[in-house]
Parts: sequence; C-alpha cells; structure tokens
Amino acid sequence: MEDIGRLCTREVVSIDAQASLRDAAALMREEHIGALVVVTGDQPPQVAGIVTDRDLALEVLGKRPDETCADLRIGQLVKTPPIVIPSNATVSEAIMSMERSGVRRLLVVADDGGVVGLVSSDDLLEALSQEFESLARALRSGILREKTERPVVPGPARTRLVYPAFGTVAVQ
Repeated sequence: MEDIGRLCTREVVSIDAQASLRDAAALMREEHIGALVVVTGDQPPQVAGIVTDRDLALEVLGKRPDETCADLRIGQLVKTPPIVIPSNATVSEAIMSMERSGVRRLLVVADDGGVVGLVSSDDLLEALSQEFESLARALRSGILREKTERPVVPGPARTRLVYPAFGTVAVQ
C-alpha cells in the first residue's frame, strides 16, 4: 500500500482568507475542485484551514437563506486549523485520522511542515479498491493454479445435494 504522499492531490488550490464567498465558489468552479486551502495574508502565507463546497452549501446557504452574504469572507467559514497528516503516513492512519476528526479531507505535510497536498476520502477509497482488485486477481490465480496442479481424483460415488430455487424443498 502506498503512503499518503503518493496518493494525495498535489495541486492544492488556495485562497486568501479575505476573499469573498462568491470568489471562492467561482474558483472552485473554474478549477473543478471541491475544496480550497484558506491562507492568511501573511508573508509567507499561513494555512488557516480548508473550506469545501459542502461548507458553502450548509453553512451559508443552509443557515443564512435570507441574509446577504456579500460581507462574509471565506476565512469566516474556517472553524479550526486543518487536520494534518505526514506524507509518509499509511492509508490506515489517514482513515483513522478522518474518523477521529470527522473530516473527509486531510492536509498532507512534509517533515518540515510544508504543504505537500490534500488527500480525500475519495482518494483513499480508490487506493483501497485497487488493493481489493489485486487481492481478487490473486485469489482467482490461486484457484486456477490449484485446478491445474490438483487434478480431480476419481472416488466413490457420493450423493450430492442440489438446492432448488429459494423457498422449495431440496431433493437428493
């Protein structure tokens, strides 16, 4: 299984915390992404958090349907610093971190704390599905090998139960 640094999306799109919600939504649309890393205006910029399309929908449209959102800044949607995971972490560690924190995305960082990328639950599902596919191929290969290496040995005739369609009685 690969480490998170190899699985993560390395093209992280960031936005200044003072940007408008409209600018954030437009950037997500232009980049075809569902999350932005929100950064401060400091030099160098500091990561304030991650804002997702879900945050925009639930926190803004869902909570403030009658309010004007023109004065809100994207940084105001950031509730906590992002949950980070080292780039050499395993998929299992990333899953446990997501479970503990109740998040769907983790910020992947290098040993020096620099941002490497973002890893989402979708990325982890894809990695796990590839592992399961490999396991299924290994099982099929084992069955094929067994069939060729272990020919059927004739033996005494045995009664074989045949089960009919569900709900009817089995016959011998």
